[in-house]
Parts: sequence; structure tokens; C-alpha cells
Amino acid sequence: MHIWLTPALLMIGGYLLGSIPFGVIVTRFGQAADPRSIGSGNIGATNVLRTGRKGLAALTLLLDGGKGAAAVLIGAAILPSGGVLAAIGAFFGHVFPIWLRFRGGKGVATLLGIALALHWPTGLVALVVWLGALAAIRVSSVAGMSAAIAIPVAAAYFFRPDLTLTFLAFSLVVLWRHRVNIERLLQGTEPRVGARSAP
Repeated sequence: MHIWLTPALLMIGGYLLGSIPFGVIVTRFGQAADPRSIGSGNIGATNVLRTGRKGLAALTLLLDGGKGAAAVLIGAAILPSGGVLAAIGAFFGHVFPIWLRFRGGKGVATLLGIALALHWPTGLVALVVWLGALAAIRVSSVAGMSAAIAIPVAAAYFFRPDLTLTFLAFSLVVLWRHRVNIERLLQGTEPRVGARSAP
């Protein structure tokens, strides 16, 4: 029984950690609008930014990334493969949080934190891609999807087949979560960073 119990507990623990809706928590304590009630209704940092509170948006970004990294580090300290198991739990916890009836974020910040903790060179590449795309285009969805695509590509480049497929699965979920954004990009109506509302 103990052979599968520890891995299962790591995934469950990672899920519960990933499920913490920091976007909702920081806006509530910061007395800002609930991100679920504005813009796209998403709980991530980009939508928190639409409250006009840049500090809260930055804090949400750091906390969402931090919970992904923390899950990996805790899991790896318990079991050799625990980092990946906890990462799976944390990622899907953020995207489908039990506390919000499984309506969570799009997973970009949490995935970046996971990538940095599991294999920092891959995470660094993704971070550079994200920052570069954000600075050049000023469209959060494009930056997030670019970073998500870069992660499995970078893992493959660095000869980490043990992580490439996991990262690829995460990236596909991120792209799926951005399907409405992709539609708006094709229509030319996707808002730029800093917009207070979204169509």
C-alpha cells in the first residue's frame, strides 16, 4: 500500500496547494474588485491588473508562480519523483481549483514556477520568452501561450525527455484554456495589457 500512498498524497497535496486562489485572496484583502466579476472573469494576474491595482497583480503573479515552485520543491524533498507528481497536482489544482467549483486560472504563472523548480534552464528560457513577448506585443495571452509552447521545446533541447512529455501536456492545457483568447486574437479584439475590461 505504501508504494502508491506517498505518490498519491504528493499529488493530492500539490493539488490542494495549487488550488489556492491567490487572485481572489489578494484582491479581497486589498479591497479591490473580485477578478471573477470583471474582464474575462479569470483569477490570474492579468485580470487582477484590470482592477487598476498593479501591486496586487504583481503579487498574484508571484504567488501563483510560487505555489507551483513550492509544490515541486516539497515533493522532491519527500520522494525522488515527487517533484513531478506534486507539479501535476499543483498545475491542475490551479486550473481546476476545488475551492472555486473547478473554475480556475489559465495556468501560465503556475507553469512557469513549476518549470523553474523542475529544471531551471527550461524555466529561464520560458521566462525570457514570456517577458520578451509581453514587452514586444503587450498582449498577455500571446506572451503566456508563447511561454507555454517554449517550455516543452526547451526541455527537449536540454535533453530532458523525462520532463518533455509532462511539459507538453501542461502546455496543451494552457493553450486549450486560451481558446477564447485565440478567437479574439483572430478577430482583432484581444485587449492589451492594462486594459480594465475585456470583450
